[in-house]
Amino acid sequence: MKEFSIKSSAVLTNFLKPLALLLLVLFLQIRAYASDGDAILGTWMHEDKQSKMLIYKVGKQYFGKVVWLRNPLQNGKPALDSQNENFSLRSKTIMGLVLMANLVFEEKGNNWINGTVYDPNSGKNYACKLTLKDKNTLAMRGYIGKPMFGKTILFVSCD
Repeated sequence: MKEFSIKSSAVLTNFLKPLALLLLVLFLQIRAYASDGDAILGTWMHEDKQSKMLIYKVGKQYFGKVVWLRNPLQNGKPALDSQNENFSLRSKTIMGLVLMANLVFEEKGNNWINGTVYDPNSGKNYACKLTLKDKNTLAMRGYIGKPMFGKTILFVSCD
């Protein structure tokens, strides 16, 4: 039976110290990434590749507006918010329309919560929650009541 020697203990210690340091650095970087509420700022392409949304911040709240449309014209004129439930808003153009509003960063789950999202295709507003899946993928969950009663749409970073 081989005895444990001081020499093999030193080799083990020399191996474990750098490994522990590396793991600590990786943990801190992941933690810093996960707690960055501004990580969603910038331009995002809708999963259907028909539009882009710019997410910006006002105070501590996050908003998103349409900045690009694959088909910006309808019958030779700028596309309008023709399905809006509020008839007085139907003459507004889709380009520049604020779709997401009042989201607040929740560090615990790396989510942006308590916001609203407007769907110009239906003219309806929904509660909204965003989750950053990775640095290039954003999931937007629109729902009524509870998030389990909703739909998730993915966006890909353009930045």
